[in-house]
Amino acid sequence: MYEPNVVGDWQEYEEHAGLRVRVHRLEPAEPPRGRDDAAAGLTYFSVRVTVENRGARHYGIHLEDGQIDVRVGPDGEGAFIDWRNSQFIEGFDVYPLRRATAVVYAAAPEAALTHVDVQVQLRVEDEWTDRRLWAGGIGIVEPAAPAAPAGTGQGSLAHQVSAFLRDQSEPGSA
Repeated sequence: MYEPNVVGDWQEYEEHAGLRVRVHRLEPAEPPRGRDDAAAGLTYFSVRVTVENRGARHYGIHLEDGQIDVRVGPDGEGAFIDWRNSQFIEGFDVYPLRRATAVVYAAAPEAALTHVDVQVQLRVEDEWTDRRLWAGGIGIVEPAAPAAPAGTGQGSLAHQVSAFLRDQSEPGSA
């Protein structure tokens, strides 16, 4: 079975020696030129797609709208992609030991952001590569912690260990 990459992992292209790509920096972010009216009520986030050349020759690459698909939630619903604010790679020569990065701004319901899949199909020298998938999520739906010192809350590991040791030390526990 094909396993998706985890957000942050590099994926090498065997057919293009030294060329690799990764999806990274999946994070909440406001778009630089303002919110699109079509995204009203949705939470914005950004994702970066970086192409790196570790080979000996340069490659002409394209990573434009339609080559990046963003799906959110357990059912894989399409996120709203803000094409106006996103920055793509349109016909760029990536020379050895150089990188090029696309930044995609998208929006989706906040509750769906714990599961984000990003599929990329890079075009190299006018040839399409295989589609690659990265899976990740944004933990922005977790409730904010109360103003207690870190590591001392009810659900913290330190609290759980203390409760376990206390239970073990009581008479009659075995």
